[in-house]
Amino acid sequence: MSVFEDLAEFAPETPAFSALMGLDLGTVTIGVAVSDRMRGVASPLETVKRKKFGVDAARLLELVAEREVGGIILGLPRNMDGSEGPRAQSTRAFARNLSRLTEVPITFWDERLSTVAAERALLEADTSRRRRSEVIDHVAAGFILQGALDRLRHLGGV
Repeated sequence: MSVFEDLAEFAPETPAFSALMGLDLGTVTIGVAVSDRMRGVASPLETVKRKKFGVDAARLLELVAEREVGGIILGLPRNMDGSEGPRAQSTRAFARNLSRLTEVPITFWDERLSTVAAERALLEADTSRRRRSEVIDHVAAGFILQGALDRLRHLGGV
C-alpha cells in the first residue's frame, strides 16, 4: 500500500517526468486534473459522475494509464480549524481502497478553500451558472493539484 501522509515522502516515490493527477472527491462527482510531465501546470481534465467505488476506480485508473500518471494527489477536506471530519475520513478510506488496485503512490493535499477559489475564478471568467456547475469539480481539482505542484517545486521534488 502506497498512501503517503506527506508530499515530501510521496515525491521520491513518483517516477521522474511523469504527470501527477489531482482529485477533488465529492459525494456525487470526482473532479480530475492532471499535470504536464514537468509538473509545472495543472489542467482540469474531467468530472467523473460517481457510481460505486469499483466503477469510479476503474475510470480513474483508466485515466492514470492513458495519461501515464506517476502519482495521485487527493484533496483532503479538512475543517477550517484543521481538524478532520467525516468527509476527510471518507477521502482517506477512498485512498486506502484505491491503493489496493494500483502501484501508483497516493498522497493528500489540504483542499480548504479550493472550491471557493475555483468558483471565484469561474465567476471572474464570466462563466454561466449552468457551465460553472458542470466544471466546478474538475476546476477545483486543478487548484488542489496546482497547490501541490507549487509545494513540490518548493521542496525541490519536481
